Amino acid sequence: MNYETTWYPANQAAFDLIHQQKLIGDLRKIIVHDGHQGPKEIGCSAAFLEWLSDPVLNGGGALTDFGCYGADLITWLMDGQRPTSVFAVTQQIKPQVYPKVDDEATVVLTYPHAQGIIQASWNWPFGRKDMEVYGQTGYILVPEKNLLRIRTGSAEEKDRHVSPLASPNNDPVSYLGAVMRGDIRPSGLSSLEVNLIVTEILEAARTSARSGKRVDLTAEVERGMK
Repeated sequence: MNYETTWYPANQAAFDLIHQQKLIGDLRKIIVHDGHQGPKEIGCSAAFLEWLSDPVLNGGGALTDFGCYGADLITWLMDGQRPTSVFAVTQQIKPQVYPKVDDEATVVLTYPHAQGIIQASWNWPFGRKDMEVYGQTGYILVPEKNLLRIRTGSAEEKDRHVSPLASPNNDPVSYLGAVMRGDIRPSGLSSLEVNLIVTEILEAARTSARSGKRVDLTAEVERGMK
């Protein structure tokens, strides 16, 4: 529940523009890119690498390691909606390095009137945690943690630099302290409600990747109620 992207000012600014100012209309597509060259390639410790690449301890490779960011952000931006279906494709582009888990994953989430795409990879040429949000009347790109690129209607694209978040929403330690003191209740990207859906998305993505079929979450819920 403590994702690095939770503390990015630009993500919060994008959310406010979308939900408070209604700047780009109803959402239609959200694309989240996350990952890096690979945990071994960037010099992760042996202990951490062993955990990341263990299909039992960590649950998977790039899909689990970086798919969680996209699932969290998309669920939050979609105001806590569960997707109606999940379809995922995973690959082992470097099986000699990561023989037990995937190192490349793409997940497509469908909603009644929108689509989310998660691109999680240990094969990017450089580290990235960025996203693109498209609505009926414009788009908001979040290329960096403090930067937005916005285009609406017929206007040209403009950059907008974002100020740092105020405490306790600016880092996990301050946030956790505020929760423990009872000053705030976990919400948004850190809420239990959102993160239960994140877990459901990742589990459905693993199932889809193994079977090669779309997982219909609506059908899963209906089966569970019978």
